[in-house]
Order: sequence, then structure tokens, then C-alpha cells
Amino acid sequence: MKILVINAGSSSLKYQLIDMTTEGVIAKGNCERIGTPESSITHNTADGKKFKYDVYFPTHTEAFEKLVEVLTTGEGKVVDDLSEISAVGHRIVQGGKYFSESVLVTDEVKKIISSISDLAPLHNPAHIQAIEACQKVLDKSVPQIVVFDTAFHQTMPPKAYMYALPYEYYEKYQIRKYGFHGTSHRFVTARYAELTGSDITTKKIVTCHLGNGSSISAVDGGKCVDTTMGFTPLDGLIMGTRSGAVDPSVVLYIMKNQNLTPDEMNDLLNKKSGFLGLSGTTSDSRDLIKAADEGSVPAQIAVRMLRYQIKKYIGAFAAAMGGLDAVVFTGGIGENSDSLREEVCTDMEFFGLKIDLDKNQKLNRGEGKISADDSKIEAWIIPTNEELLIARDTKKIVEGLNK
Repeated sequence: MKILVINAGSSSLKYQLIDMTTEGVIAKGNCERIGTPESSITHNTADGKKFKYDVYFPTHTEAFEKLVEVLTTGEGKVVDDLSEISAVGHRIVQGGKYFSESVLVTDEVKKIISSISDLAPLHNPAHIQAIEACQKVLDKSVPQIVVFDTAFHQTMPPKAYMYALPYEYYEKYQIRKYGFHGTSHRFVTARYAELTGSDITTKKIVTCHLGNGSSISAVDGGKCVDTTMGFTPLDGLIMGTRSGAVDPSVVLYIMKNQNLTPDEMNDLLNKKSGFLGLSGTTSDSRDLIKAADEGSVPAQIAVRMLRYQIKKYIGAFAAAMGGLDAVVFTGGIGENSDSLREEVCTDMEFFGLKIDLDKNQKLNRGEGKISADDSKIEAWIIPTNEELLIARDTKKIVEGLNK
């Protein structure tokens, strides 16, 4: 079975074609800058070939049509016919309170995804466009599955997901914590159980998805009980361009003194804050660490802030769960920054967590346990693979349809 995994952003359409017999990637790529004259598609095949085509994509439909073209024709061809694609799996950012698991696309499912677009205005409309583009280009018999970033976090209890606002806003506007990166948190949780041979229902784990966007989740018995991102992906940790959690009064104070509109304030918090806002130069953690090492005080503060916040959340979530068996690091920063993992885990022996410095450095960018042999709490690096999890969910649902 070959499954096409689609991850549609507001102006992008990332894809992977995966052979589920081996779970190997046949080809992957990205349609970028959709809707602008600078739009293009990059296409990489499993045998190492790389292609880039400058093509104007007015909408996601034209981008999907070109995606299909490069998969089936020309030098980057990897399948002879569209009929070889058994199903399509879509990443959906926001499923609201309606979806706690992956589901088959129906008209009703599309309607619900559209109805909560206000909760993810940059993403949900793009997801619908991608689904409809697939329906237009592919045979109607090809099943499409949607996998929600928020689904994994639907097991949080009200005490974790509610805000202390008038209850009518929850009822009227669905204002609550939803959490994001759920596909990644779910993947590494399952992978931890696989690597350790443990019964996940008996484990208390803190999963740290750290990248340009970052979130941490408390996973008790395989279920999420709390997470750092909230109503939107802006909450929680400091990120590349996002502020993370701030006192709401700070927002009001800045808006008043800078005479900012809500849209302008939203832009400041989401696109001009975080690493970029503090350092004044970069949103990339690698460049930030380099600047910090070269003596930039703002960069040093930004680096320390992220590591301090991660350590703090690990302790908080351990307390919330009443114990801790393992900490998992994943995402671009989590997998690749041995200095971050070292600093987060240093001085945690009182807590039962002791890192092995040699393992931590040797396993950088790899997979494995980095805690010391005598550590009561395990620490792991586990590379995430959201696309594979989407493909696995898609395969499972499709096989259920065929029974």
C-alpha cells in the first residue's frame, strides 16, 4: 500500500509518498509560497535525486496538480499511475473538541473542520483546500483520512484545559486549552514503549517537542494529561518567533502604549517575539547559540530562558502526574542540541534524573537512552516522525473500511 501524506500550511503544501510495506519514503517535497509569483516545488526521491521547479500556484489545487505531475512523470517519476496511491492522509492542526482520533473524510467532517477555522485561521482553511484539491484530482474512490494535532490532547481533564474566564466564553467561543504537536507527542510515546519493551499504560512520561515551535506534554499511562500549548500554539515555551506564555496585562499594556490593533499585537507575539525578539537578530536556535557563545547578552538570555522553562515544566508535570519514569527529547532542537539536553538535565539528581554526558554527546542527532545507568528516571532522544504516524493511522482506517 502506498500512502500520500499531505501537510498543508497557509501558503505551503508538504508531501511524502510512503510505501507501507517497508514504511520507507518513496519521495517527498514541498510546494512553497502558494499564491505568490515566487511559488515553486521541490521534489526529492529515495534514490537521492533532487528537483526544483518554479511554477505559479494560485491556490492549493494547482499545487496539488503539480505534485501529482512530478510523482507520475518526468525525471522525478516514482509511480506509473495515480491508481498506485491507495489513500491520502492529511495533517489537520485544529480539531477542536470534536475529534479525539483520526477519521475518514466525509462532507460532515469537512464541515466541522471549516466551522472551527477561527481557532486556526492560517491552517484549517488551507487543510480544506488541500482535501478538496485531492478530491478534484484523484479518483473519488481513493479514501482520505484526517489526523489531528489536537486529538492526542483530548484526554486532558477540565482542570488542565479550562481557563479561569467567564464560563460563557467556553460555551460560546470554545475557549480552552487544546494543545498542539499531538501527532509528534503520540509518536515518540509509542516509540519509547517499543524501544523499552514496556507497558505504556504503567508509565509516566514527559515528552519535549523542541523546535522552531515547541511544546511539552505530560503523558500518564499513554494519555496526555497536560501540555504547554494552549488555545493556540502561542502559549507555553519561548519559541523561534513566538513569545510563549506572558502576563496578559503585558499584552494590554503594549497595545495601549504602542497604539496597536489586535492584528498588530498578534503579529508581534507570533512573528516578532521569541528568539528573534529577544536577540534582535535570529529565530534559529543554532544561530542563537552561536551568538550567545560570541558574547551576545540578549542571545544568552534567550538560550537560558528556553532551558530553564523546559526544566521547570518537567518538574511541574512530574508533580501533576505524581511521579516520572522518563523524559523524551524530540524535534529539531531536542534531537540535535546536546548542550540543551545537558543543561536541562544537570542538577536534577535530587529529582532522580542523572544524565550520562558521554552518551548525550555520542547520541546527538540519533536515537537512544542518554541517562546514566544509575538514574532513577530515564532520559531519551527519540526522533519524531509525524508523517509516518499519519500514514499508519491512514492505513489502519483504510484496512478497516475494506473488511
